[in-house]
Amino acid sequence: MKASLRLSLRLKGLVVVVAAAAMCSAAAWGTDFDDEGSHDGAALGRGRNPGGFRTLDGRPPLVIAHRGASGYFPEETLEAYRLAIAMNVDVIEPDLVVSKDGALIARHDVTLNTSTDVAQHPEFANRKRSGENGDGEPVAADWFISDFTLAELKTLGATSPNHPAAMVYNGLFHIATFEEILDLIALKAKESGHLIAVYPETKNPSYHLALWRSGKIPVRLEDALMHVINIRGLNHRDAPIFVQSFEPSSLQYMRSVGSNVRQIQLIDAYDVDFTTGKMIYGTDPAHLVYSQPTDWKLEGRTELFDSMLTPKGLAKIRRYADGIGPWKPMVVPVKCKLDAAGNCMDLDGNDTFDGYPDAIQQAPTSLVADAHRAGLFVHEYTFRSERGFYNVPFDAKGDPVKEYLTHYRIGVDGVFTDAADTALLARTKFEREVAR
Repeated sequence: MKASLRLSLRLKGLVVVVAAAAMCSAAAWGTDFDDEGSHDGAALGRGRNPGGFRTLDGRPPLVIAHRGASGYFPEETLEAYRLAIAMNVDVIEPDLVVSKDGALIARHDVTLNTSTDVAQHPEFANRKRSGENGDGEPVAADWFISDFTLAELKTLGATSPNHPAAMVYNGLFHIATFEEILDLIALKAKESGHLIAVYPETKNPSYHLALWRSGKIPVRLEDALMHVINIRGLNHRDAPIFVQSFEPSSLQYMRSVGSNVRQIQLIDAYDVDFTTGKMIYGTDPAHLVYSQPTDWKLEGRTELFDSMLTPKGLAKIRRYADGIGPWKPMVVPVKCKLDAAGNCMDLDGNDTFDGYPDAIQQAPTSLVADAHRAGLFVHEYTFRSERGFYNVPFDAKGDPVKEYLTHYRIGVDGVFTDAADTALLARTKFEREVAR
């Protein structure tokens, strides 16, 4: 069967998903378009405001399609972004890395084996090598994006690293560039009048900075992004764009070269201690990679990500960013039930402790309120619908809508989600709840 026919048959199953999402979700971004499809940034705003929301701006929380509709199609492909737009999301999110010839590529990793079929391409077999993952951890053998031109990357098929429904389409779609994503947004805005915002992440900026300084890529990541922002007329605060990074120096550099867009400091941790509900921040090398921004580690600093969660840390972030992107257990902790021996109990009856599926949500932290007092909005990551270690908690009883509602009620300003249709359904329920 030809790939095009297989794809046509597989897509039929998504028609109901898209139609339902479009019916239940309200357009949270709107603007006026001229004949060329451009927009008036001053007119940009998020739809109706029923009132009563605890968000920083008093409006409904944004639904941000994490790497596109990545729960359904291989992530960071035009097809995944097109599906997310059809669901009527507010924002689509690409991670940005740089190719050998300086193109901004939408990929989560600096390597290719996890999210493409590169291993099935004998012509690239000799490109496999050792290196690092972008955060300083060694990689024994993989293919690195910085060793490939855009034309070569375009020959690879995209694959899903973690979503069974999306894996059905492995190899059928291809890598997208940031420019292509912006073109897609513009096209869909011209067709429908509904403007989708874009939320690029500067991925592994210290790693890319070293590549640029050593001449392995022709442009600095942030400079490439600023060039696109400027030529697209997006360099103003009301533009439909957010820029995010885990590394403060990347966002600070963006400001220093003239960025006026909304910027977001992402905040990570090594893991969750399910016995206590607290975040784990480790100082040993294995834990430090997720406990501390990479640029801080390279600078020899001792502060960890948890320093950003304090009122003092939030005040520092406010100097160069407009919001924070915390991991969701930083907002709503989760905790297991302990047996007599002090071990986490299997609550869902599958004979093993599986993290979130066996954990119960606790009282929220003060993070959202603290961030709002500092003038920062809160966009938390990442919500998923399948059963998994960090997905839906036990007390939601397998219903991801219940988890979204818990977070919406706290006043989060937006959620990154792999299943935007479900997040939109939950927001519609939340809006009705607030309006009562």
